[in-house]
Amino acid sequence: MSDPGATVGTGVRSLLANRRYTLYLVSRLSLIIAAQMLSDAVGWQVYEITGKALALGLSGLALFLPGFLLALPGGHLADLHDRRRILMVCHLGFTSAAVVLAVVSYTSTKSLIAIYAVLIVLGAIRAFSGSASQALMPSLVDKMELERAVAFGSSCWQLAMIAGPSLGGVIYAATGKASVVYAVCAAMAFTAFLSVVAIGHDPKNAAPRRAGRATWGTLLAGIRYVWSDKPILGAISLDLFAVLLGGAVALLPIFARDLLHVGPWGLGLLRSAPAIGAATTALAIAWFPLRRRAGLTMLTCVFLFGLATIAFGLSRSFAISLVALLSLGAFDMFSVVVRSTLIQIRTPDEMRGRVSAVNMVFIGASNELGEFESGVTAAWLGPELAVLVGGIGTCVVVLLWAALFPQLRNIDKLTD
Repeated sequence: MSDPGATVGTGVRSLLANRRYTLYLVSRLSLIIAAQMLSDAVGWQVYEITGKALALGLSGLALFLPGFLLALPGGHLADLHDRRRILMVCHLGFTSAAVVLAVVSYTSTKSLIAIYAVLIVLGAIRAFSGSASQALMPSLVDKMELERAVAFGSSCWQLAMIAGPSLGGVIYAATGKASVVYAVCAAMAFTAFLSVVAIGHDPKNAAPRRAGRATWGTLLAGIRYVWSDKPILGAISLDLFAVLLGGAVALLPIFARDLLHVGPWGLGLLRSAPAIGAATTALAIAWFPLRRRAGLTMLTCVFLFGLATIAFGLSRSFAISLVALLSLGAFDMFSVVVRSTLIQIRTPDEMRGRVSAVNMVFIGASNELGEFESGVTAAWLGPELAVLVGGIGTCVVVLLWAALFPQLRNIDKLTD
């Protein structure tokens, strides 16, 4: 009789023995650390300059709009050209943007125009890098290892989400200068670039997949595919509305400074807490993949995500707030793994770039547009009530989606 623990351990070790997949993880780890450090520094700097919740919301909008407008062309490009080369160009672009932010901050410029301009550029870069990165990963692993690769990659992503804000908060608190944080971001982004270079050339990935120029038909093919696949549509749209409404993370600078009375180090811990919970869950799923009732588990955990958001909005204790954010991240990770695995398994390779682009639009809408929504709502209702309303709205959305998407609710095994 085989030992399940040994089988699980062998599966994870075989992933890590895959040199190209490991380099891909190093690249993602480095870039996400850089992105989170940059987001942490920008949030604190913008709020220090303005003291306004709406200014934080506009930061999210500056990142979201370019990604929303360019996501479909980015996905089409990823289906036409070498996805690895696209990532190389995007990582160099991120490095340059971080350098510009460092220079702007070092000169003590108080105008938000330069900061928002760089965020717009970063949003455009992400429109192309996101689709290429998601579409590249399945070509690096065996199909039978895909669910575990998604979960393990998500855990590394969340570890970066932990390290990034914490490192950014420590550096900001120690130096008092956002320019130093941005300089470290540039170094991490360049490390991501070198890792993608080291993955090496793959003729299968580099070969053009489709001839001809982009048309509305080819650009919209990803949307049509997602619309026709109800489990994918339900999973993506659930994430959109849940995170859009439950975007408490966007208001963390306000909670850290005005309500919980902690400085940049406390903001770093608060921003890291959801990622700690998510990383723990992702590692557990990587070792023990979801065997049964994946759809129902996903819906239940997103409902609990809404309850954790409500708890955070009610809390005035730093410790309780950390626990609420830890729980929030842990419950959200189930949605991430189920959604990502469904997309990768159910989508043909020649369509992965465009379907990933649609997914990135929804993720961008739920994150950056959610930040804008949270900033506007907080300006109207105050930060506490804004978070409470968002958490309640998330719970209502889950109940509606359970009724509207029975195909998603009834998913048993992801591999089916």
